[in-house]
Amino acid sequence: MSEWAPQKSTGALFLKDGEKFEGFGCGFEGVSIGEVCFNTAMTGYQEIMTDPSYTSQIITFTFPHIGNVGINSEDIESNQKSKISGAIFSSPITSPSNWRSKDNLNSWLIKNKIVGLFGIDTRQLTSRIREKGFINGLIVNDQNGIKDNDSLLKDLTNWEGINGQDLALTVSTKEIYNWEEKEIESLSNKIKQINKHIVVIDYGVKSNILRCLSSRFKKVTIVPCKTSSEDIMNLNPDGIFLSNGPGDPFATGKYAIPIIKELIPKEIPIFGICLGHQILALALGGKTFKMHQGHHGANHPVKNLQNGKVEITSMNHGFAVNFDTLPSDIIETHKSLFDNSNSGLMVKEKPIFSIQHHPEASPGPYDSFYIFDKFQNLVGKH
Repeated sequence: MSEWAPQKSTGALFLKDGEKFEGFGCGFEGVSIGEVCFNTAMTGYQEIMTDPSYTSQIITFTFPHIGNVGINSEDIESNQKSKISGAIFSSPITSPSNWRSKDNLNSWLIKNKIVGLFGIDTRQLTSRIREKGFINGLIVNDQNGIKDNDSLLKDLTNWEGINGQDLALTVSTKEIYNWEEKEIESLSNKIKQINKHIVVIDYGVKSNILRCLSSRFKKVTIVPCKTSSEDIMNLNPDGIFLSNGPGDPFATGKYAIPIIKELIPKEIPIFGICLGHQILALALGGKTFKMHQGHHGANHPVKNLQNGKVEITSMNHGFAVNFDTLPSDIIETHKSLFDNSNSGLMVKEKPIFSIQHHPEASPGPYDSFYIFDKFQNLVGKH
């Protein structure tokens, strides 16, 4: 894609409150609706855009240079077709300059039917979200020029948004399968794999989470998000993992909570990340809430309340656990230092715990890898 922007406006973002940002379209030519958020990470745009947790969201990248490392086949976070609703950049997509690159970002956006937009004031948009919170938006790429279209704005007004939506069902696997990984993450030579079987309940699991699990456990089986507790137990798991994923945890919890409640008394180690953390909290009697602007980035400080250490973490969530609503036998293990929201819990005298942030994303780079080791130790003991 040319580094030079066209002279006429070919792209725009319409917000539900009537605000409009005009720029230049890139990627797939078309229209898409989603919840507008921003991500502050300086690297990892490919992993971000292929993370199922971003389903139905339009991602605004605050870092100005996006596209410089191109696209490769190894850093895709999900085999599912990308579910993001759009991508917004400050500058034109940068030409790739990396030995691992197999494609440029603009071509990849077109192939995956993702509408892109650049040339708008991303700082202004980010400030707007910080001040007023999440907002639904409609992104347009029309190389013939942007015109106000009442029918498009009507579609935006009628879109229900993410609140109350079970999006995990749209990205979860439809069939049970075993994870096969030829090249395990870089620390695999320092990790001792144990002969245990982990069952992953897939609400939108990331590939790197599966790599981290398969480097520590002999067998990893992924099951659809609606798989019954009976069918899960018939697989003879030594541990159960509740994955990350998109949408409202309360909506997904309508079928997920009863399943987890039936698994808790089995005394099998249970570990959850992100949406899995939120659904576990709901199953334990707590409540979740929609955040003002959410946490999306790779520089989020989280305090481990058990040892006092601060970890630099990757986060991607628009809902959070209200820890004060949980019963007294639940211990808070981690807390965000940005807003003091809950980022981890464990159950007293049970091999059950979860975290809100993403230890597999390695922004620290290895600040939170011990979380997987903790799960391995619990599974080994039980």
